[in-house]
Amino acid sequence: MNDWMLQLAFFMCGAMTLLMALGLMVAVAMPGIDRWSKRFFTILFILLLVDILAYVPELILYKNPVLHPVIQIAAFVESLMPSALMPMLTVYLLHCWGESWRESRLFRWVMALWCIYFIMLAVSPFTPIFYYYTSENEFERGDWYPVTIAPLAAIMILNLRAMIHKRSRLPKKLYYALLLYLLPLTIALIVHMFYSVYLLIYIGIALCAFSMLGIILLDETEENLRQQREIARQRASITVLQMRPHFIYNTMTSIYYLCDQDPKKAQQVTLDFTSYLRKNFTAIAREDPIPFSEELEHTRAYLAVEQAQFEDRLFVEYDTPHTHFRLPPLTLQPIVENAVKHGMDPDGEPLRIAIRTRETEEGSQITVEDNGGGFDPRENDGSHIALANIRERLKMMCRGKLDILPRKGGGTAVKVTIPAGRY
Repeated sequence: MNDWMLQLAFFMCGAMTLLMALGLMVAVAMPGIDRWSKRFFTILFILLLVDILAYVPELILYKNPVLHPVIQIAAFVESLMPSALMPMLTVYLLHCWGESWRESRLFRWVMALWCIYFIMLAVSPFTPIFYYYTSENEFERGDWYPVTIAPLAAIMILNLRAMIHKRSRLPKKLYYALLLYLLPLTIALIVHMFYSVYLLIYIGIALCAFSMLGIILLDETEENLRQQREIARQRASITVLQMRPHFIYNTMTSIYYLCDQDPKKAQQVTLDFTSYLRKNFTAIAREDPIPFSEELEHTRAYLAVEQAQFEDRLFVEYDTPHTHFRLPPLTLQPIVENAVKHGMDPDGEPLRIAIRTRETEEGSQITVEDNGGGFDPRENDGSHIALANIRERLKMMCRGKLDILPRKGGGTAVKVTIPAGRY
């Protein structure tokens, strides 16, 4: 081995050792990975790490005849560990497909080929037909050396064929990550049957480790996103289900008395209340941002019901020329409901609410202002928690923000900003 090849081999060992140690730490530490995957990837990276560490003494001691037995043991481990990855990959593929490895014909074929390889590897130190070491500890391929590699190449081809055949049962990103694992290593093994390309083998193993690490990070990221979406959906549902009971009771009571006093108005309030309820419950199933016009219609229905109850105590101004943008469902309506709840004072002046939209350099902006008693951020009642939930959903779903400011002349201003270009 030339000096530059030796230096390159040491560099590759160091880089792959760091990569596999990182993969092992990620597999052990990441909380979002299920128990089966955590155990699988932990074993995988331990095997890869042991394999690389077994190659180091061979590089250091390969010219020392006295340490011939140590090098042979290291060579045995170095050859055995990568081969164990191949049946493991079969188990992982079967797990992804929802199949049991105990009943899989593919797994039985793979294990039969691996057992053939193991038997040949076990007898190799006792016969020179597969490989041997010279008196100077130089590795030499025997006449039958390609036969020892053939079972491993066959295992990889079987795995590759099965994966391509059942690719529709794998997520696209996972499919490409596994392809990055299988193809280079399969090609390297086939070439290695006829030409000595140990470096190519280790590059294939490095790509294997990289793709496996990518699968871990991909699973973790997707799991976190799924959990965040589920949390946001549940919070939206809770917001809907926590409608103020007295609002419903008062509305139904108002409709009851209006049926005698003003039947047409009773019909209109019933229609507005029905529209409000329908849009509220529809919002439970909506996970993606909706057009602002839908949210505004929902808010109008709610305010129409409130105005029917409070008569001349509630006035609303709409100034919404900009409506061509999207926002998370249940954003504007709960903000307005919060303004009514905190701003309405039976003994004070009438509550005036202004809803405005503008298109600014930052993006689409919604402002809800009221002349009520003002907002105390130190309070921690349900409405304030609802605003905190809205702020969190805005940030997660569209990188938006919610600001609560004192209004000039008294009252509160709530400003929502949806960044430009998001929707």
